[in-house]
Amino acid sequence: MENVNIGIVFLAVFLAIMTGVGVWGMKKTKTLGDFFLGGRTLGPWVSAVAYGTSYFSAVIFIGFAGTQGWQFGLNALWIAIGNAIIGALAAWLVLARRTRRMTQNLDTMTMPAFLQERYGAKHLKPVAASIIFFFLLPYSASVFKGLGHLFEAVFHIDYDIALLIMIAFTGVYMILGGYFAIAVTDFIQGIIMFVGAAVMIGVLSGGSSAGSSGEGGGYFEMVKKVIAVYPSHVPPAGQSPVLGINQPSALTVISLVFMTSFGTWGLPQMTQKFYAIKNEAVIPKAAIVTTIFALMIGFAAYSTGAFSHVFFDLNTIPKDANGKILYDLIVPTLLTGHLPEVLLALIMLLVLSASMSTLSSLVLVSSSSVVIDLAPVKLETKNGKDTSVAMMRFLSAIFIIISYFISRFQISIIVYLMSLSWGAVSGSFAAPYILGLYSKKVTKAGAYAGLISGLTVEIALFFILGASNSPLTASIAIVVPFIVIPVVSAFTTPPDKELLDRAFEGI
Repeated sequence: MENVNIGIVFLAVFLAIMTGVGVWGMKKTKTLGDFFLGGRTLGPWVSAVAYGTSYFSAVIFIGFAGTQGWQFGLNALWIAIGNAIIGALAAWLVLARRTRRMTQNLDTMTMPAFLQERYGAKHLKPVAASIIFFFLLPYSASVFKGLGHLFEAVFHIDYDIALLIMIAFTGVYMILGGYFAIAVTDFIQGIIMFVGAAVMIGVLSGGSSAGSSGEGGGYFEMVKKVIAVYPSHVPPAGQSPVLGINQPSALTVISLVFMTSFGTWGLPQMTQKFYAIKNEAVIPKAAIVTTIFALMIGFAAYSTGAFSHVFFDLNTIPKDANGKILYDLIVPTLLTGHLPEVLLALIMLLVLSASMSTLSSLVLVSSSSVVIDLAPVKLETKNGKDTSVAMMRFLSAIFIIISYFISRFQISIIVYLMSLSWGAVSGSFAAPYILGLYSKKVTKAGAYAGLISGLTVEIALFFILGASNSPLTASIAIVVPFIVIPVVSAFTTPPDKELLDRAFEGI
């Protein structure tokens, strides 16, 4: 009971801060550009942490950490390394400068608008906007679902009530203050995430383990214990599976690293952070800060998942009535059983912070796909304010509510929901977006072919190969358009020279 009371106090303080930031942000949000990009005024620290907090959510701490930590063991740490080096550092160094400059040249604020203006494709914007709105719904729902499970495990709050709390928490500051409020709260949430992750892994590394009475002995001692027990929990391929699983192949590990690292390069909620930076001098500092942040969060999450082999055995790992492992409950069960009450409340804020920042970015990008890209109406009110801001707030609320209902009815499990969303969205956009930044040879037909091929491959392979192979299907969907676009572009009408000159001015 005391634990619940401490948690409620932490949550109340956290909610009060988020509400205050939302009200403050509302005063600074006058136009659609303010609401969606914060007026392009963000410095390196805020930009970097906003990128990092949008990257990591409850999915990594609940779904990925539990699933990959148990199935992959210490190989899950390759995901953390890939996320930091490819998904964070390389993304900033390769994409940020050209994205910032080209979106200014073309006067665009969203991925669909950028693709339409970059390729002179009149119908590309509504197609791209529809993909974003439709496929980011399950992504946001997966965030809701993971957070609901953690609330249920830590505070014994009913899953439905936990989801409703998430709506209130996210809606208050995001709907009021737009991107400015999101960026500021992301910075606050990022500090909580970084400190909480460091403390969590430190405590777990020194905690008592299942089957032994001594202390954990530090991080590297825990690593040795995982190495010792992992083969008996998850035998190599070719041996009889234990609890229905064998160790994953190298291809599975590589595809998951690729999907969660390079796959972020095509996600609109991530690339939006490059649009909003104050100037190009921000980029090197932001790249370093984001990389350090990603390393801490990734290693903490996946180490915790791998440590589950020390804290649980084959009898105590969470399972359903049929003996199937409940991966979404591994980390919540581990944390509630082995962390002191104050730290548990802090970790709850860590996951809450990660989830709210990701969810707010998803909501902002998805609602913009309707207001800016599908129905770009800018009507003036009597007091001169842009009514599209009110429409953005309204659609943001609608998006959150729809996500709630998807989460409520428990559609699939977290990792597969995320994998389908990433594959569909990044498969559609990564190649047209990245090649559009660097190549003047890509044609309008090539851009259409890339978008359609990525989306089609993801959906087809997801259902042909099954959800268990979702990282592989997503990786293939991301790669295929990089082959399709140059081939189609070689045989179609070259792009307009005037358009290219305008897009690549100063690049």
